Amino acid sequence: MADDYFRARLDQMIDLQHPLALLAKRLPWDAIEARITPLLRHKNRPGYSRKLLDLFGSHQQLVAAGASAAGRKRLPVRLMVSLLYLKYTYNESDEGLCQRWSQDVYFQFFSGLEYFEPRPPCDPTQIGRFRQLLGEEGVEELLSQTIQTAFKEQLVDASDLENVIIDSTVQIKATAHPTDSRLLNIARYKLVKAAKECGLSFKQTFEKEVKALKRKAGGYAHAKQFRRLKKVIKRQRTIVGILLRETGRQLATVSEQARLKLKELMDRVTQIKNQKRTDKNKIYSLHAPEVECIGKGKSGKPYEFGVKTSIVVSHQKSLILGTRTFPSNPYDGHTLNEQLEQSTILMQEMNIEIKKVYDDLAYRIKKADEHLIPKGVELIHRGIKDMTAPMKKALKRRQSIEPVIGHVKQDHGMNRNYLKGAKGLRGLFFSLFNECYRWQISGLFKKQTLATQ
Repeated sequence: MADDYFRARLDQMIDLQHPLALLAKRLPWDAIEARITPLLRHKNRPGYSRKLLDLFGSHQQLVAAGASAAGRKRLPVRLMVSLLYLKYTYNESDEGLCQRWSQDVYFQFFSGLEYFEPRPPCDPTQIGRFRQLLGEEGVEELLSQTIQTAFKEQLVDASDLENVIIDSTVQIKATAHPTDSRLLNIARYKLVKAAKECGLSFKQTFEKEVKALKRKAGGYAHAKQFRRLKKVIKRQRTIVGILLRETGRQLATVSEQARLKLKELMDRVTQIKNQKRTDKNKIYSLHAPEVECIGKGKSGKPYEFGVKTSIVVSHQKSLILGTRTFPSNPYDGHTLNEQLEQSTILMQEMNIEIKKVYDDLAYRIKKADEHLIPKGVELIHRGIKDMTAPMKKALKRRQSIEPVIGHVKQDHGMNRNYLKGAKGLRGLFFSLFNECYRWQISGLFKKQTLATQ
């Protein structure tokens, strides 16, 4: 590309020892683009059959099948991948990232630009669509490349990657705190709204009465007048039941598509109406039924609503080597095999296998479940008898994972997950993997930067 004599180059405007500038030169962008590009190709769609009427009569024709070439050309992979790195490194929203990118020369240099561009890199919605196209496989590839970069630059050695620390936490879903009164109130509102959109009508929606009940429930709960609160909740359940039965009687009058939509909502509302305190698999949010209540056992926060998440870091440098979510709140020890399998796959190109795992007592495994531990992996926790002095000294590093989890949750958006639906909880890789990049990017070349000054 010919030089533009009327504009200054970015490498002449910035400090080339800045962490982002160093990382932009050392990340294998060609390898990343080669691995990511196949995931972004247009998928072959099965299509559907549609009845057509012409001069020769009616016949069936297959439409919308194959790979579509519609739409404008996609933006460069280097640009979109760098935007994902930057978004979760600096905890920016999609809109905030585009605005900051148009002002920050370091962001543009990291994205591969040669000259300053005083414009947004793309529409904010394109970042979200790129995340969906990338998928779990693509994001794991990005995390793998950061680990390989750290290893090639000798910032971590093989022995550090062979010994890891593992711990679990909770990725909180962005939902309101669930109370019986609030869930019943939301269930009534959503049911009435969905039924009216389908053309159904009610004799009474109890709008005025529910408003008064909501105020009473808040007052009784604050004053700890639980008998009165119980009566209010009972009346709310009665109202929801009346609306459910009236909706069910009119289901036959709506179309098949509307009936399926209403039936799914009615099943959730019915479960909210009938669930009790001691029930399992309860619904804690009407729009996010996949949310689980996970006990923490801590006085400040005894339980959280979200999904269990496991994180693995290297023993000495606390480099994040893998993270994934585990729906249904399994026992920590039963998640060990899957989590270590993921971390091993991410490091397979470096021919490194995990040998020792340092964890807390939550990962203790009974003799009957010893087959869950990967072959050749030694599990070390303070419950082991006859520990040697080197083992005790190495085990003291186990607590180093706690500040990693704290920073990733509080400073980089992992504390609340705003992704929609079950994919938002199963696919927490969008949040989790990219939030891990904060440690890779901002601290990856810190020592080298200080050494050059």
